[in-house]
Amino acid sequence: MATFSVTYDIVTPESAEHGDVAELGFISENVSLREAIALTLETRTPYVDGVEAVEASEYPFTRPRWVTITNGREFYTGACESRSLHFPESITPASRKRIARFLGCSV
Repeated sequence: MATFSVTYDIVTPESAEHGDVAELGFISENVSLREAIALTLETRTPYVDGVEAVEASEYPFTRPRWVTITNGREFYTGACESRSLHFPESITPASRKRIARFLGCSV
């Protein structure tokens, strides 16, 4: 069975001034697709302004390597969190496209 990874990055107003991220890393590795989708759609805090963007690693996407969901700014800190679902090499381009569309990417 194919396993997926989910990563994150957080940009704060201070790190944005330097063109950098404040924090990044893995949320989970080697998880099922169901768990990876759930983790990608979560946020670390409920105090965000909703989803700002959903984009694949390429456009137009034919065989994306990952899909990133960028959330709006946190109300209290101004930080912005993005989460990415990374596809294993073993899944087909058609499956990658279906997952990307399911997460909100448009062709």
